[in-house]
Amino acid sequence: MLDLIKNIQINVNDKIYLKDPVLTHLGRYIVKESINLIDEIGLEEFTFKKLAQKVGSTESSIYRYFCNKHRILLYLMSWYWGWLEYKLVFSINNISDPAEKLKSSISVLADELEDIELNGMINLKALSRIAIAESAKSYLTKEVDNENKEGLFSSYKNLCKRLSNICDEINPEYKYSKSLASTIYEGIHHQKFCAHHFHSLTDFSSDNLGFKEYFINLALDNLRSDRNGRN
Repeated sequence: MLDLIKNIQINVNDKIYLKDPVLTHLGRYIVKESINLIDEIGLEEFTFKKLAQKVGSTESSIYRYFCNKHRILLYLMSWYWGWLEYKLVFSINNISDPAEKLKSSISVLADELEDIELNGMINLKALSRIAIAESAKSYLTKEVDNENKEGLFSSYKNLCKRLSNICDEINPEYKYSKSLASTIYEGIHHQKFCAHHFHSLTDFSSDNLGFKEYFINLALDNLRSDRNGRN
């Protein structure tokens, strides 16, 4: 089973890259070292020059795969969002009760990712740290509307849609299921970040990331508080 998971392929919008990195050894190595380098120094300090030194190649060879570091971040986040969606669907596959589906889904979003490498290039633990620290930078840009029209955030929206659909199952009359779903996703990441950096902004610590129950209660309380959707 572990071997099957390690070799899983997440679909990434082909408009994000110039050449599919999965198809070549160099491409996979570029992705792998991008994760290591961004995790180590952050997106601001990350450059193609530094990445080229890491992979033992030239900057021009990296430009054959990605036009800039923003597109590399989008590629990595697409893998991350796609992996979470895969885990979410798998976790609720045999669950019929909508409330239990929601609990399982939030657990997927809140739990630490596995310490494994996917497809020979995606270090999940490092990728999750990047997602917490950098994922918002993938869409908080001036180009977000054009990139959204190209479908570059489809994996992000698909993940949130899975969650909002479960909210609709619990209470079809609740008017804010999309807002609730995206708030849960972003809120979990924000609380993880605060637990490590802004202790005064959270009730949780890096040693006690017990916010899973908090978001489960937050979601269910909202969905059940008024069956007519008036909160």
